Amino acid sequence: MPPPDKAPTQSLFAWLRGRFFAGMVIAAPIAVTFLILQFLIGEIDKRVVPLIPAALNPETYLKYAVPGFGLIVLVVFLTILGGIATNLIGRSVIGVGDRILSQVPIVRSLYSAFKQLVEVFAKDNTDQFSEVVLIEYPKTGTWCLGFVSSPAKGEIGATLGGEYLGVFVPTTPNPTSGFLMYVDAKEVIRLKMTVEEGAKMILSAGLVVPEFPPAPKADSKAPKKILP
Repeated sequence: MPPPDKAPTQSLFAWLRGRFFAGMVIAAPIAVTFLILQFLIGEIDKRVVPLIPAALNPETYLKYAVPGFGLIVLVVFLTILGGIATNLIGRSVIGVGDRILSQVPIVRSLYSAFKQLVEVFAKDNTDQFSEVVLIEYPKTGTWCLGFVSSPAKGEIGATLGGEYLGVFVPTTPNPTSGFLMYVDAKEVIRLKMTVEEGAKMILSAGLVVPEFPPAPKADSKAPKKILP
């Protein structure tokens, strides 16, 4: 007696497995994003809510905690602080505090380092990096993805001579670390992808590749046709 045909069972299993992994690909990023946000909001609430006066704390009157209330209070506080910092008196007070912290031993090192870090992240990305390039490194035939920060200026520009570009080469998958190289502009390959697309490639270790050629953008300045 011939063995029963297992092909229908195997094909059904393959179909179910394919649908399962397709669902996982869709659900996993959403779930991870939700869990990270839940963790961050919980940590902010844990540290901010105890600092709120009892009269203003909704947990004083309610039998349950209000998720995200600490985050709301933090956003309001930072907005008010930013408003104060933009006027003359606020700038004067902040300037005095800045000078005091900059003169305290040990504290000044930490303060200046974190201040520079925050200023870098607070700037617009278009001001930080202008374009994505490929540079041949660390050996011939091997290419690294990098971001052009600025042309060589000051002492470095005068010492090197010619046209050199400051290129930041980030590490994968943590693009906040990396190294700065000054490369001859003639030796770099300029790419058409945006800085955001290049950052996604770094974060995904090359798994997320931008579309090429890029989809044409709608030209909002194109002249409109005049109907007769």
